[in-house]
Amino acid sequence: MSDHSARIPGVIMRGGTSKCVVFHARDLPSDDELRDRLLLSIMGSPDPRQIDGLGGSYSTTSKVCIIGPPSVPEADVDYTFAQVSITDPVVDYKGNCGNCSSAVGPFAIDEGLLEAVEPLTTVRIYNTNTRKIIRAEVPVRKGRFDPEGDTLISGVPNPGSRILMWFDSPGGAVTGKLLPTGQPKDIVDVSGLDKVPISIVDAGNPCVFILGDYLSKNGTESPGELDADSHFSERIENVRSVAAEMSGLVSDWRQATASSPAVPKSVFILPPADYKNLLGTTVAAEEMDILARIMSMQTCHRAFALTGAVATAAAAFTPGSVVYELVPDKVRESGVVRIGHPSGTMEMQVQIEDGEVKAVGAIRTSRRLMEGHVHVHEGLLEMA
Repeated sequence: MSDHSARIPGVIMRGGTSKCVVFHARDLPSDDELRDRLLLSIMGSPDPRQIDGLGGSYSTTSKVCIIGPPSVPEADVDYTFAQVSITDPVVDYKGNCGNCSSAVGPFAIDEGLLEAVEPLTTVRIYNTNTRKIIRAEVPVRKGRFDPEGDTLISGVPNPGSRILMWFDSPGGAVTGKLLPTGQPKDIVDVSGLDKVPISIVDAGNPCVFILGDYLSKNGTESPGELDADSHFSERIENVRSVAAEMSGLVSDWRQATASSPAVPKSVFILPPADYKNLLGTTVAAEEMDILARIMSMQTCHRAFALTGAVATAAAAFTPGSVVYELVPDKVRESGVVRIGHPSGTMEMQVQIEDGEVKAVGAIRTSRRLMEGHVHVHEGLLEMA
């Protein structure tokens, strides 16, 4: 095999609080099985350290974005998201990553995939996973993405330019329905828990919401504390798995961990409370409308998945959901919900039209970290 055939052009980017390897679709194999084997090798999976690849041993750093020409007339680019499992030979395409979505617009502009307009270019992104349009308002200077700015988001230590992300008509992203069960709230019996009220809301990505009280958690625990609690991890994964079956994502809830590990995501929620973020700084109760923790690939997210925040925001405006019943009325009056998470807070904007969630917006930052070629193991590309 020649040196060229062992290398694939790629870019490592931070999008929001996630990190991803971004590829042009033309540079990856068209065969699905071969592409997945390649992505697993690139990220260094399966291996909890991902020592022989580009993954960072967290679900938030084991992500791939694949960018191609638009397949629908209302988009500028197609974007396929791949969540690469760390410990299993699995690449999950069932949902999207909202944080990684914020890297797509800057990538598309820098790669010349659309005409850049200063000072702000709106990139219309078609996410193939959810079949939804995302609009990214991207700062531009001298024909390229301008990453410099003073916008800080919780979970990222350095400021950047302000990227406003709009998730248009986010309901039914994966299941086709905002409420996959047809109800804003269901009462379920789950292994280890009896008669638990949950809400399954599919916006951005499907999520199952449960009150922290039922899990004996107060929401101020660190991700490390939650991950170390095997009893908690088992119970919330059981809730997620049952929700996966109820949503039609798996035929048997026992299959969910293996066959649908990324969606639905599980979120436990509580009223606002003071807590210490990952840097040891106090986050005050008055800075949030709801306290929440979201699980990503069976571990607690170190910040908050953006698509999970989209679902949380949509749930806050869905009468009868456990989220709606928990957040204060001022949320619906202002059209803004503030979520407290392990790294701080994030603010979500909600546009309502005729009683339905028309769009959900969030501010993110992004940065190109490295560009070059990814070296792959001998033989993988020869099989293409």
